[in-house]
Order: sequence, then structure tokens, then C-alpha cells
Amino acid sequence: MPNTPSAIKSLKQNQKRRLQNRITKKVIKTYTKRTLVALAAGEMDKALADYKATVSKLDKAGSRRVLHPNTAARRKAKLARAFNSAKAKLAS
Repeated sequence: MPNTPSAIKSLKQNQKRRLQNRITKKVIKTYTKRTLVALAAGEMDKALADYKATVSKLDKAGSRRVLHPNTAARRKAKLARAFNSAKAKLAS
């Protein structure tokens, strides 16, 4: 356990940040999964809405350094490939 007042405060801040980061990561995973499920079911309207929300959350997480910016970009690109692929299948 920390002994100095500054170390105690730092521990509290780290715990708060860790909890918030975990929540953010969980939300991103949930939205990503929701998007992929909608794509698999062929529900393009719902998939588009979920896709936009997921990309927004990934951008925000990358800019706030919850995720490394390159990780956020990679996940966005992977999701875009899946979305565009499903859209192309539906069109043809």
C-alpha cells in the first residue's frame, strides 16, 4: 500500500482511470460485435448505424489514448472491410 499522500492520491486516480478505460474497451467490443451480427443478418440499416457509432467510439478512444491510435485505426479498417464486403454481397 502507498504511504505518502501523493502516492495514495495517485493510486485512487489510477483506479478510476483503469475502470473508465475498461468500460470504454467493453463498449467498443460490444458495438463491434453488434455491427458484425447485423451485417451477418443482412440488416444494413442497423449495421450502418452501429458501424458509425463504433467508428466514432474507436476514434475517441484512439485520441484519448485508451487504445493506441494505430490499434484504433486497424480495428476501424477491419470493420470497414467487413462492412463494405457485406454491402457488396447485398448489391450483387
